Amino acid sequence: MHVTSPVREPLVLGNKSYHDVTQDIACRVEEKPTKLWFIAFGVSLVMLALGSASLFQTWRLGIGVWGLNKTVGWAWDITNFVWWVGIGHAGTLISAVLMLFRQKWRTGINRAAEAMTIFAVLCAGSFILMHMGRTWLAHWALPLPNTYGSLWVNFNSPLVWDVFAISTYLLVSLLFWYLGMVPDLATIRDRAVNPISKACYGFFSLGWTGSAKHWQRYEQVSLILAGLSTPLVLSVHTIVSMDFATSVIPGWHTTIFPPYFVAGAIFSGFAMVLTLMLVTRKVYKLEEYITMTHIESMNKIIILTGSIVGIAYITEFFIAWYSGVEYESYCFINRATGPYAWAYWAMMTCNVISPQLFWFKKIRTNLVATFVLSIIVNIGMWFERFVIIVSSLHRDYLPSSWAMFYPTMYDVGDYIFTFGLFFTLFFLFAKYLPVVNMAEVKAVLKSSTDKPNHNH
Repeated sequence: MHVTSPVREPLVLGNKSYHDVTQDIACRVEEKPTKLWFIAFGVSLVMLALGSASLFQTWRLGIGVWGLNKTVGWAWDITNFVWWVGIGHAGTLISAVLMLFRQKWRTGINRAAEAMTIFAVLCAGSFILMHMGRTWLAHWALPLPNTYGSLWVNFNSPLVWDVFAISTYLLVSLLFWYLGMVPDLATIRDRAVNPISKACYGFFSLGWTGSAKHWQRYEQVSLILAGLSTPLVLSVHTIVSMDFATSVIPGWHTTIFPPYFVAGAIFSGFAMVLTLMLVTRKVYKLEEYITMTHIESMNKIIILTGSIVGIAYITEFFIAWYSGVEYESYCFINRATGPYAWAYWAMMTCNVISPQLFWFKKIRTNLVATFVLSIIVNIGMWFERFVIIVSSLHRDYLPSSWAMFYPTMYDVGDYIFTFGLFFTLFFLFAKYLPVVNMAEVKAVLKSSTDKPNHNH
């Protein structure tokens, strides 16, 4: 007798058999790209081309083309860097942390979230390279025994810790994503008719046969990588926050930054996953795999992390007053009432007030509302980084050196470059690789469908 739990919503709808899962997901890879895909891909290529022209000029002329000045030495470049690193957090969290906690609802969304992580970290890294000015000397940031004499990196600097943290994060995330795809690539290899496709998917599927030994090793490696990734989720944004927290600038010099940056990163990362998944789900007709349960679970995480970020904002204000340091108090009062007050209130509205709408089930399960709010959250998180960086710097101890930061076309152009890069890579991924993890969906199929599964 088959009894379904009245409490839990099924994770896979439509009474799917294993063959249906393969067919639904693999045929998206096998069919010719649609007109809509070509339009979207074309737009991202145009953004990439415009951004590349801006980037070329930035490197040719130097970073003096940005709107930086003597007082505001960091602005859009570091704002965008921290923003992209934050977006890269959700993929590893969904894959690794939820895997260790045996959360089955991650299976429909983990593949796209991991891909998003890798592309976002590449975009973040591009800002580091831009910011160096002389990018051809980027290897000087690595602790290599230097050929130019006994010149080593400064191991006391959090900027060097960043290099370690982000390169490790990228490597582990890439391995996790790629190895998780091997069984699916083998499925597409076996279905391929075109000899070139067969050869390409065959090469990347590493000779996978689906034997018990292969599955055992696959599961072992997944667990090891999940175990490695989990501390990385916490360490990467903690170290990024230390770029600020270890300095003595009012508004930065605070111990709350590491946990608050990590919560903010998960917050913005989940919002970006939702933005992309809602579009992918609609375009590729994956409503039966990325269900309302997935979307609602992610919205609940957005409420939680958004509330943590809100508490952090209030705590910062309280500590600035409680510390009795007039410079610290001034920094926060200036954020809320000074020339950049519009950015501060945009941040508060988008990050603290808007996610609270998800307390209502009607909004939490409304696709349009979720899509709009996920974009609002990411706009808010960009403003958060802008407020922390620019409003803390633009008024220092000497009123004679107070200055405003105004972005130039190169600031905007370099930002557009990263959007072009991100979406170009994401569209290529969505077309040529399975967006949903077939093997893992099949693993939860029996326990998570809406009807008994007769045909295996």
